[in-house]
Amino acid sequence: MIIPLTPIRCLYRAVDLYAKKEALVSGEARFTYSQFAERCERLAAALAGEGIEPGDRVAYLSFNTHKLLEGYYGVVMAQAIVMPLNVRLTPVELINILNHSGARMLLYENDFALLAAEIQSCCPGVRKLVNLDNGEYEALLDRGRPQAVDFLGVDENSIAELFYTSGSTGTPKGVMLSHRTLYLHAFAVFATWIRDDTGVELHTIPLFHANGWGRPQASTLAGHKQVMVRRFEPSGVMKLIQDERATSMSLVPTMANALLNCPDLGKYDTSSLQEIHIGGAASSPELIAGLERAFKCVAAAGYGLTETSPIASDARPKATVIYADEADRYLRQSMAGWPMPGCEIRVVDPAMQNVPRDGESAGEVVIRGDNVMDGYFKEPQATAAVMSGAWFHSGDMAVWDEHGYIHIVDRKKDIIISGGENISSIEVEKAISAHEAVLENCVVAKPDPTWGEVPVAFVVLKPGALLEEAELVKYLQQRLGKFKIPQAFHFRSEPLPKTGTGKILKRELREQFWEGKERRVQG
Repeated sequence: MIIPLTPIRCLYRAVDLYAKKEALVSGEARFTYSQFAERCERLAAALAGEGIEPGDRVAYLSFNTHKLLEGYYGVVMAQAIVMPLNVRLTPVELINILNHSGARMLLYENDFALLAAEIQSCCPGVRKLVNLDNGEYEALLDRGRPQAVDFLGVDENSIAELFYTSGSTGTPKGVMLSHRTLYLHAFAVFATWIRDDTGVELHTIPLFHANGWGRPQASTLAGHKQVMVRRFEPSGVMKLIQDERATSMSLVPTMANALLNCPDLGKYDTSSLQEIHIGGAASSPELIAGLERAFKCVAAAGYGLTETSPIASDARPKATVIYADEADRYLRQSMAGWPMPGCEIRVVDPAMQNVPRDGESAGEVVIRGDNVMDGYFKEPQATAAVMSGAWFHSGDMAVWDEHGYIHIVDRKKDIIISGGENISSIEVEKAISAHEAVLENCVVAKPDPTWGEVPVAFVVLKPGALLEEAELVKYLQQRLGKFKIPQAFHFRSEPLPKTGTGKILKRELREQFWEGKERRVQG
């Protein structure tokens, strides 16, 4: 018998097997899986009572809370489309997204009450606004009747989630993820990382970002306790690890750096941690090593995009790969790794031919699998532009080897072409990050009359650290070819600009050099 593939089944499995087990911790609120599912069912019924129909978009403007996680299931149970919004976008960006998506309802935290009022006047399609904090949301749930949803009536190919890309690469586009895609992605995450039902997942990644890396569905499928991190604050995260005995968490490199440089590192008992997943931006061997030493657990990188649900690969151990030594292990674990189940990855030239698997020949990463999006919402031309048949073009440049290990060297647009030489901004950033005084850095292209363009670096030092440009250049000369060393270093006291998920906004830093000029990008 063919039963529809839908993330709703993840929740009902947890209810069947773990009804009385603590499912969710969000601030002072705690719920068992039975209680959590009932709230999701009430939400689904209440949305129908408010006139939300299948396919309608229901938007959230919220940090990580149990109410947002309820939307992951309740909205989908109503066969509507859940649309978490990036809370760090500007009002203009959010208004544009809401109007483009045709969202019918917006649920928002009280922090965004003034913004919600502006949205109400600028987004006529948003017919209902619900404050998550002042009693309106609970009143909404009270109007809903808890009743099990018959998922046999769900069209597994219908869209369940809509995520607008962060905008770090241009105008945000709505990535459509179907019930089927989400369910199979959850199983891939479950099969790859989850050992048993005793885990405690710390939701450190914002749930408005790329399907929360699949953890809301996979952790529910496994019956894990899920702990919400409303806002990332290093000391608070370490206290939650201690208090809730967290076993796993996911971080972007900027989060990991913040933890490693937190004055309270070592003050909390974090011995329960078993694994740390790094993604969202390129990692480094030094970062992996630092995390493993600090938290006494396995740390490894992974790779994906919003368009791939998002996880496409990770650097888990592979039986055919024998580490030469610890340095080699850290290097491998900082790579994008090898594909997740149900996902194929190739590294190709512009003619879609595989580049040699020699670890040196660069090409573009293309992905095919159960985890690939159904397309960009209302953007058929943009969808067609990134697809070659079933293969999705990531825009990321990489090398690969005979073991199928992928190593990202840069985004196409971030490759620096200087005097005919291709320079990976990521490679230079990793070399700079290896210096013990550096907290974070970013390398971008600057126009140059002789070389076309040259690399320049923005550097933020750790608190109290001192580092002169000459000393840094001397350090890099031992690690990089002369043409790769930045021609200028801009030391900053303030943090580098970032997206809502912690990615450094290279475009914002680069554009100050290219105003009024046209920059050639890798084809």
